[in-house]
Amino acid sequence: MSVTVQDSELKARHRAMWASGDYPKMVETFVTPLGPRLVEACGIGEGMRVLDVGTGTGNAAIPAAQRGASVVASDLTPELFEAGRRRAEAAGVELEWIEADAESLPFPDESFDVVMSSIGAMFAPRHQVVADELVRVCRPGGTIGMLNWTPEGQVGALFRTMGPFAPAPPPGATPPPKWGSEDHVRELFGDRVELRTLRRENLEVTAFDQARGYGEFFKAVYGPTIVARRNAVANGREAEFDEALDRFCEEWNRGGEGPARFEKEYLVVVGTRR
Repeated sequence: MSVTVQDSELKARHRAMWASGDYPKMVETFVTPLGPRLVEACGIGEGMRVLDVGTGTGNAAIPAAQRGASVVASDLTPELFEAGRRRAEAAGVELEWIEADAESLPFPDESFDVVMSSIGAMFAPRHQVVADELVRVCRPGGTIGMLNWTPEGQVGALFRTMGPFAPAPPPGATPPPKWGSEDHVRELFGDRVELRTLRRENLEVTAFDQARGYGEFFKAVYGPTIVARRNAVANGREAEFDEALDRFCEEWNRGGEGPARFEKEYLVVVGTRR
């Protein structure tokens, strides 16, 4: 796939978005349980060669390495690798960390036993290109596994809330939460992947006493929220953005009168590459 100036500028903006804020803090606060869930779903074990696409700080890559796999942790945003290396060292494992775009993976065809992504590859704008790359680098008979936020779940609602305030998406981009639609996944992989698992699960978040504290946390650490709010400020819509995010937090709080509790629905995708 040829890379245009427009593509390069888009990737630079995408990388800067995820490098803003403090994504490692978000992982530590509530995302950590997802990595081991994906590793378990993929059946990763001793001696497997594994690629984690959109690894971030290694949330899935590190538990895969703890199972004895040889793991390549790849991400468009290498600024996250420092935190990942610290986590890996604390876990007593070594990984190979490689800067890589999910839409143009720098690996040979059929070079991994398992190709996985936990809430990572779904954020690349061109879904079909990403699916093609995941299939390409997985060996026949190997496993492709993903965890993706769903359109109907809380993260899908968050992106709909932020959408009117965010910069316009690039031409050809598909909303990230669409990766959490079973039909969309089937369409993307087609007959190249025999899908063994398509099930929905929830990540429970109980780290915040107040519902609106959840929104304040996102504004402080989460790249897409930071970028959307910055754009709102530039257009004189800062108060409108904050009010919309507060309403979102109140609507999705499942904690009642007690401490805030949120449920983030995701789709578990596991299949065999034909």
